[in-house]
Amino acid sequence: MTMRRTGLLDLHEADATQLALVGGKGAQLGALSRIDGIRVPDGFCVTTDAFRRVVARVPSLDERLDRLSRTDSDDREALRTLSADIRRAVEETAIPGDLAAEITGALARLGEGTAVAVRSSATAEDLPAASFAGQQDTYLNVVGPAEVLRHVSRCWASLFTERAVAYRRRNGIDHRTVQMAVVVQRMVFPEAAGVLFTADPLTGNRRTATVDAGFGLGEALVSGLVNPDVFTVRDGVVVARTIAAKQRAVHALPGGGTREVEVDPQRRERPALTDAQVLRLVELGRRIEAHFGRPQDIEWCLADDGFRIVQSRPITTVYPIPAAGDQERHIYVSVGHQQMMTDAMKPLGLSLWQRTAMVPMHEAGGRLFVDVTPRLASPASRAALLDLVGRGDPLVRDALETVLDRDDPVPPLPDPGPAGGPAEPPAEADPAIVPELVERSRASVAALERDLRAKRGPALFDFLLEAFEEHKRVLGDPLNMRAITAGMEATWWLNDQLAQWLGEKNAADTLTLSAPGNITSEMGLDLLDVADVIRPHPEVVAYLKSVEKGVADVGFLEELAKLPGGAEAREAIDAYLDRYGMRCAGEIDITRPRWRERPTTLVPLILDNVTNFGPGAAAHRFAQGRAKARQKEQDVLSRLRALPDGDRRAEAAKRMIDQVRAFAGYREYPKYGIVSRSSLYKQALLAEAGRLVRADVLSEKEDIFYLTFDELHDVVRSQQADDRLIRQRKEEFRSYEALTPPRVLTSDGEALTGAYRREDVPAGALAGLAVSTGTVEGRARVVLELADADLGAGDILVTRFTDPSWSPLFVGVAGLVTEVGGLMTHGAVIAREYGLPAVVGVEGATRLIRDGQRIRVHGTDGYVELLP
Repeated sequence: MTMRRTGLLDLHEADATQLALVGGKGAQLGALSRIDGIRVPDGFCVTTDAFRRVVARVPSLDERLDRLSRTDSDDREALRTLSADIRRAVEETAIPGDLAAEITGALARLGEGTAVAVRSSATAEDLPAASFAGQQDTYLNVVGPAEVLRHVSRCWASLFTERAVAYRRRNGIDHRTVQMAVVVQRMVFPEAAGVLFTADPLTGNRRTATVDAGFGLGEALVSGLVNPDVFTVRDGVVVARTIAAKQRAVHALPGGGTREVEVDPQRRERPALTDAQVLRLVELGRRIEAHFGRPQDIEWCLADDGFRIVQSRPITTVYPIPAAGDQERHIYVSVGHQQMMTDAMKPLGLSLWQRTAMVPMHEAGGRLFVDVTPRLASPASRAALLDLVGRGDPLVRDALETVLDRDDPVPPLPDPGPAGGPAEPPAEADPAIVPELVERSRASVAALERDLRAKRGPALFDFLLEAFEEHKRVLGDPLNMRAITAGMEATWWLNDQLAQWLGEKNAADTLTLSAPGNITSEMGLDLLDVADVIRPHPEVVAYLKSVEKGVADVGFLEELAKLPGGAEAREAIDAYLDRYGMRCAGEIDITRPRWRERPTTLVPLILDNVTNFGPGAAAHRFAQGRAKARQKEQDVLSRLRALPDGDRRAEAAKRMIDQVRAFAGYREYPKYGIVSRSSLYKQALLAEAGRLVRADVLSEKEDIFYLTFDELHDVVRSQQADDRLIRQRKEEFRSYEALTPPRVLTSDGEALTGAYRREDVPAGALAGLAVSTGTVEGRARVVLELADADLGAGDILVTRFTDPSWSPLFVGVAGLVTEVGGLMTHGAVIAREYGLPAVVGVEGATRLIRDGQRIRVHGTDGYVELLP
């Protein structure tokens, strides 16, 4: 029945390679029909070729679509009117005679007078990135050629329902790029119907399947007419069931169409399926899931004691699982929540981070995870892990404990016994190692830059493999690790002991103000100095204000230099970029554009500094912070000496304060070294990409971002690239961007974010982690992208996460609230450096706090109040 000329294709001939011809539903049903043991009702597809023939006849369609695209998304009435106009025009356009004859002939082959289902199948439907569920129309129990032809036209028109138009706009899909096929299938008159989820759609657990079932056609469930019976199956056993009182059902009428009917009172509370039927259905679902390689949302019918599958689409909301290569249980912790960058990363960025990381990292959903199962294998290592993650991010600890409490794979922790006396201060480190480590890192980066200049082609990749090992050697140097931990251990000791001795929370926050050598806080202060150079030159300020955010950076600095005072301004910006130009938002992904590549990113930050600060602000702020830290030190030591055994306590505290002051700043330097090296890797790889473009191997340089390091190495060796793979990776990346990564993920697919179990948070307040002391009240500015920041004096920055690139914003705000973060993540460290009250790890902060709303940030106690 393959009649491409007029646009029909037998359903069993359709597959994923013909998505553009038969749409998502048609391709999925065709693939389902070829799975052993899966029964799909017979039928055919009216292809997108036919759709294009018909819509080409619709009067003024291009003009109508142009108007639809230009209409404001908020103008619901205009969208409704335009959508209805297009639908009406499509339905009124006659189907060509040869196509109508083909459809009529295909119906006759199904059987004269056979009732059918006529179902929309758009090319952007039932896809991994977006299911588009329910966006187009389906018509059941259609009888007779004339009615089938009418309903085919109605399916085509349903591409322009108001809900479908809104869905496409929300997902950034051009109306013209979506085509509509129509599936026509033999109608099934079921005893029961419903939906099967092969994974728990709420938790993501792949071992749990859920079956919703009701009497008659599945429309009763989909439309919400009745509550379904719900069966939960885990590991081949029905572990829970809820049997609803099913008062109504939808049945087919003899002459076509459907109607609601009353269910016999004696049957209302009878299960729609037996347990044996539920298990059989789940077994079929597992077969389908295995074929498509991911959890499925399956629509089914039960007729004549056999199941028919009428639809299967991916469950797009469950988070992917890292590939483990075994059947063992694994527990993973998110890397992005530690690195303060939970956005999806492109394949090249993922693979380079994996190659340079100190521990194995596993990819899932465009993010990286660490398998902590080995650390949970014994009580001792588990206790150390929980303590470490708990200090950094209590939500990670809670999520891990939730998993362990429910299904603990290791022995319980031993009873710690009675609490002992005051903890001994940690071993002290020699502050002289800090300048030595900084110099080592600078020398290593300089050597890398020098050596990369002479490398190209396969030799470049051989050299980079060696450079990655040097990268890890520098980072893993025991002296480096000691310097990183020295400040952290001293901070924790001070907070714990001063809370016990003086009843003061987070006293170390003030003691770390203006700690020397913090490369990230210096980055914010240095941009204040850039503003000092620019402020006296009104023409430079006016030019910067005229620079549109996101404008192409080519020639920006050259034009700036032509203005009065522009040469000095350019020199100041260039000097800033020489030191910090390798940084950017989301900098752990080397595919993100660096400030040196896109210097206009800094323009709004510079202008804010010009407006909100006066000359010398950087030096004043640093001196002010240092004075507060000295005063705090004197106060703490004086109060300790007044206590019993005070001299010993004060002496121990003084040693730890000196350690904090000596090492707190260095905490940020290793990341600076990593990003400096990564920027050089990127420059070398982009230069290689340029050569590949000139050789017509790649279409554009940025295509390399969608290949792993090893894949790119192969492309350079072979001078051949797989365009199909690159396109597929781009589609996958877009789908990953829509996912929210969990803090903890299990190999069963369960995604956990953790919870604060606290009783000290006022009703209505948002709980989080206290990372920088103080209380501040002000206007909340919810900022999702650094380039969109528009902050005034006294504003409180509310965002998902901050990495070092956000530090220049910190000098101009009064407080900080983030959804992601821990005690020692960069946002927390810099908030303490600048003395900003800060609460991090506030789940849903950017959603629950309105932009412009007044809030009060309790940085000492770890919560945020929403004010009237």
